[in-house]
Amino acid sequence: MTAVKFSAVIVSLNEERNIGECIDSLGDVADEIIVLDSFSTDRTAAICRMAEVTFIQREWQGYSASKNYANGLASGDYIISLDADEALSPELADSILKIRNIPAQDVAFTMNRLNNFFGMWIRHGDWYPDKKLRIFRRPAGHWEGIVHERLILPRNTKIIHLKGDLLHNASTSVSEYVRKSWHYAHLVARSDFEQGRIKTWLYHGAIKPVSLFVRSYFLKLGFLDGYRGLLLAAIAAWERHVRYVAFRKFKKRSRSTNLSL
Repeated sequence: MTAVKFSAVIVSLNEERNIGECIDSLGDVADEIIVLDSFSTDRTAAICRMAEVTFIQREWQGYSASKNYANGLASGDYIISLDADEALSPELADSILKIRNIPAQDVAFTMNRLNNFFGMWIRHGDWYPDKKLRIFRRPAGHWEGIVHERLILPRNTKIIHLKGDLLHNASTSVSEYVRKSWHYAHLVARSDFEQGRIKTWLYHGAIKPVSLFVRSYFLKLGFLDGYRGLLLAAIAAWERHVRYVAFRKFKKRSRSTNLSL
């Protein structure tokens, strides 16, 4: 039986801090590595060219559109889809090597993602095991969604879970993570507004943020991660409240525009 070919596809923007580790972790696993970069202004391009990967630059078109475009450049039987701040753990790399002789069929693979926040691996709360589906047959899978991109696969696809972690260098500082959360909250709020969703202050502005904190910090044992667990649960609750506030702003702005016409 001929071994299947794996194409690693990475999307990046100003990831000089992480892109080298990401590429290195794929060295023994991927038959080709494709990096789609949105015109980084740091050393991302130089690092990728030194690594001799296929490096392509293109204006950012959104998560799903960018990933689908990059997937179209791949030639492998299966795609390993990563963000530039992610890397395979040695155990996960070994697990992928063990499936090289699988027949090229509609099978996809999940793995646990281990997130590093503020210099520590977070193993509780909503942050672990953080299961992700990142390996799939190339012709069969495509991404959909503006913000919450999700992988669409044929209905009969068999899902197999691999041993080992996908290592995610999420944020090195609290301020960096707060900025990311603020940006993400506004992206989600705009998407919800454009889809015509309805939100109420009691549920979306109060109950959901509080319940999110309780679930992450208490029910899922986030407190075992020390003060980082507390910060992450609190920021997640705050981000959920910001989604509601931003949603209301978009709605109010739309009403004002309509009234002025």
